[in-house]
Amino acid sequence: MPVGIMIPARQQSAASMMGRNTGSSFGSSSVLSLSQRSLLEEAQQIPLQLRETAPATTAESEMARAAPEADGDFESKSGGSENIEGGASGADDDQDQNQRPRKKPYHRHTQHQIQEMEAFFKECPHPDDKQRKELSRELGLEPLQVKFWFQNKRTQMKNQHERQENGGLRAENDKLRAENMRFKEALSNASCLNCGAPAALGEISLDEHHLRIENARLREEIDRISGIAAKYVGKPMGTAAAASSYPLLSPTTSSRSPLDFGFCSGGGGELLRGVAGQSEVEKPVVVELAVAAMEELIQMAQLDELWVRHDTMNGAAGGACGETLNEEEYARAFPRGFGPKQSALKTEASRETAVVIMNQMNLVEMLMDVNQWSNVFTGIVSRALTLEVLSTGVAGNYNGALQVMSAEFQVPSPLVPTRESLFVRHCKQHPDGTWAVADVSLDSLRPGPALRCRRRPSGCLIQEMPNGYSKVTWVEHVEVDDRSVHDIYKPLVNSGLAFGAKRWVGTLDRQCERLASVMASNFPSADIGVITSAEGRKSMLTLAERMVVSFCGGVSASTTHQWTTLSGSGAEDVRVMTRKSVDDPGRPPGIVLNAATSFWLPVSPERVFDFLRDETTRSEWDILSNGGVVQEMAHIANGRDQGNCVSLLRVNSTNSNQGSMLILQESCRDATGSYVVYAPVDVMAMNVVLNGGDPDYVALLPSGFAILPDAAGGSLLTVAFQILVDSVPTAKLSLGSVATVNSLIACTVERIKASVAGETIPH
Repeated sequence: MPVGIMIPARQQSAASMMGRNTGSSFGSSSVLSLSQRSLLEEAQQIPLQLRETAPATTAESEMARAAPEADGDFESKSGGSENIEGGASGADDDQDQNQRPRKKPYHRHTQHQIQEMEAFFKECPHPDDKQRKELSRELGLEPLQVKFWFQNKRTQMKNQHERQENGGLRAENDKLRAENMRFKEALSNASCLNCGAPAALGEISLDEHHLRIENARLREEIDRISGIAAKYVGKPMGTAAAASSYPLLSPTTSSRSPLDFGFCSGGGGELLRGVAGQSEVEKPVVVELAVAAMEELIQMAQLDELWVRHDTMNGAAGGACGETLNEEEYARAFPRGFGPKQSALKTEASRETAVVIMNQMNLVEMLMDVNQWSNVFTGIVSRALTLEVLSTGVAGNYNGALQVMSAEFQVPSPLVPTRESLFVRHCKQHPDGTWAVADVSLDSLRPGPALRCRRRPSGCLIQEMPNGYSKVTWVEHVEVDDRSVHDIYKPLVNSGLAFGAKRWVGTLDRQCERLASVMASNFPSADIGVITSAEGRKSMLTLAERMVVSFCGGVSASTTHQWTTLSGSGAEDVRVMTRKSVDDPGRPPGIVLNAATSFWLPVSPERVFDFLRDETTRSEWDILSNGGVVQEMAHIANGRDQGNCVSLLRVNSTNSNQGSMLILQESCRDATGSYVVYAPVDVMAMNVVLNGGDPDYVALLPSGFAILPDAAGGSLLTVAFQILVDSVPTAKLSLGSVATVNSLIACTVERIKASVAGETIPH
């Protein structure tokens, strides 16, 4: 057999048969027939790997096979007659099995041939027959020599690639081995977290052991964070102090939080520099505070021994209502806490639990979206803004989300100052499926005047319940300077019904029922006045929501709603504000006056609410109705309580020269307070809304009442009016207009007092 090529027996027989049939050997014939040449090429096209793995018969054949691998220039046969002699020798093997094949001579390709084939290989590693023949003519080689060179080149490239892959896999294997050794070493040093004794490996699984080690590390990290918070958050810090107060959190030595939040580009450093003049070094502090606040919130929501239960506001110590914090137990449970309480601030802490008709994820989204949050809690949140998003969460939801926010909290009365706060909000899903949203104040990181409100870890836990319900446990924990609160509202503030957890949960429960009514599809169509059109219901509820938001924005002591307070308005107990309405489709153009006052009534909030929302008694207090008969044309129920509804009222004037007037009204109540808000509306505009049209272009000037409970069993009533005094925005406000508004609100107050109390009561 020729050196370098081993032809299978079937091909050997065919080659020998061909030689005998033609009457001449391959070695003696100078011209081959087409079939003979084809068979010879087929025999010589056996891959190089087959030749290399074929059994060696002599040392010479072994050297011949090793020659192409040892030479980087890919030697090949000299071709021509030498190849033909190889074929002849293969034929002679059939005749004489004992004859050893002689060594075939090889020649080295020239440098020019190698370069040309290398260049062609880069362009086309698999040339066809036509390309090989053309290349062989250009280089003076046989087509088979070119073919073998390309086969060998492809094999060499494949081997190089495999060697590189093997090197990478070997390195990865070494890395895994080293990691495995570290785990084994940690496992050998495992100890019980409770007693400190060596753990028996047969008692716990490897995964459980790793979780215990990680849990111990996280607890140590939380202790360290609490120490940092107690050291720095408890006192105001200026710009210069901040630079020297965080030696452990410098950019070169900072320690990452136990949770990797994956900060968004432009993180909280720029925000805090803009708000507080602080450096980028504050970002780790914000993260660590959020993690520690989340841990404290969860414990406060779950530990019953931290709380004292009060059944009613009247029977509680200090007028408290619901569950209030036992400060001694709190100090024992959280010895480090979040820094010492400032002497000028008073602690308010409460907890409340309720089941609401909204699923977990919708609640989480509502709390993390600042617009939804402020709309749902419009009676509590007068202003809210997301200043910076440090993390959007992972896995496509809010798990791990972290954002810096500012908000202003209010009570619907001009006699209670608002509370402003800069805080970080952190959202996390825990292994048992419970979601938690925690807030903690950042006001101490912002230089400024004396701190008036500090938000300690507050927020809620949300547990999933069947049928789309959720169990919400709310914790409110603040330190506040309440010395500016009017005397008649101090019992309410002290009870926790003004800013406490009970008010947050009561508002959430009522608003969840309201949102569920928007999605309702089964209506009691037999009832007169029920709006059954889904589009009409949605448009009317949207318009009523905007009306309530506008009312709440003008009734409290907040100054963030573009109102200007007038001094010397003529009535000390009435606050009058003004604003110019220009290019606002939701308000009529011109100058608008807003007048609000609060007073006490010796009757229950339920009686006051029922009196004000009843259309049959409206003429007793509503001066603008001119004694006309008020009739309900349509309504939408907003929950289980019959008093929670949106109504469309028609006032039939007693004067035949005046047409009827339409009034949009929403009434709502919960355990912490109630509202009756109304606004005159245009007949044509309401027809569009009832047919599902856009409610944003309906002009509204809301007026109404906010009713809050009093510790003595009475009511705290706030009356507010918004009145257009001039349709020209550039006109000057006259003192006569202010006097008219003062007279209107004073007359309304006296009528209400006379109707519900039976007599005029001084306030």
